[in-house]
Amino acid sequence: MNTIYKESADYIATRIHGKPETAIILGSGLSPLSNHIQQPVFIPYAEIPHFVSSTAPGHSGALISGKLGGKPILAMQGRFHFYEGYTMQQVTFPVRVFKLLGIKNLLVSNAAGGINNTFKVGDLMIITDHINMLPNPLVGQNDATFGTRFPDMTRAYDREFIKIVELMAELHEIEVKKGVYVGLTGPSFETPAEYAFYGKVGGDAIGMSTVPEVIVARHAGLRVFGMSVITNEGYHFADDFVNDGSEVIKVANNAAEKMTQLFIELIRRV
Repeated sequence: MNTIYKESADYIATRIHGKPETAIILGSGLSPLSNHIQQPVFIPYAEIPHFVSSTAPGHSGALISGKLGGKPILAMQGRFHFYEGYTMQQVTFPVRVFKLLGIKNLLVSNAAGGINNTFKVGDLMIITDHINMLPNPLVGQNDATFGTRFPDMTRAYDREFIKIVELMAELHEIEVKKGVYVGLTGPSFETPAEYAFYGKVGGDAIGMSTVPEVIVARHAGLRVFGMSVITNEGYHFADDFVNDGSEVIKVANNAAEKMTQLFIELIRRV
């Protein structure tokens, strides 16, 4: 095992309380979930050995230890992206650190463009599968201490977790969609032709993150649940339409409360 993962895990272990089994990665504009974490301890990424900086707008850049749904959790208030110039090993580094800390479940969230023409701005989409158009983070020498050379991705997103969230959404009268997330490199937003292309090949929403972390999590044997907030509609384009990063964060913030409620219900039951 590369010792840098252990060095990070050992440092974090000195700063957190309890033995969390669930970690959350919060995407663009979804930091409001952190307001619900009880007894929070904020650990800036700059203080964690070998963590890089989160430079994307809407990503605060701190690891939070605390309680959510009555259970100890860890939450990344902002993630790392390939488009920031980081390697895939740097982008996914925290996931392997979580594994060493005893994390068993990873909840991932993101802001995404809607490709499915039944999706509207502000909708929540449970990720049922993904299409990876980013470099695979497992390319290179395999670290067998984390997982096998050829990990299965047939059920990358845990079906039991999906059922739980669907039931909780129905109970709390929260409308949720389901669909396939397409992960691209960014940082430019997609062209109308690209939105149309990825819709035709099976995508329902599109973004610039998430897939690398999910691949590494599954390689390490973590159970994964993913949710996208639809922040723009990529299937009709008025003459004055412009993709706006600040608007993405605003829409994600508005939807964060509903997503938080569903994440809390899932954490209570895993």
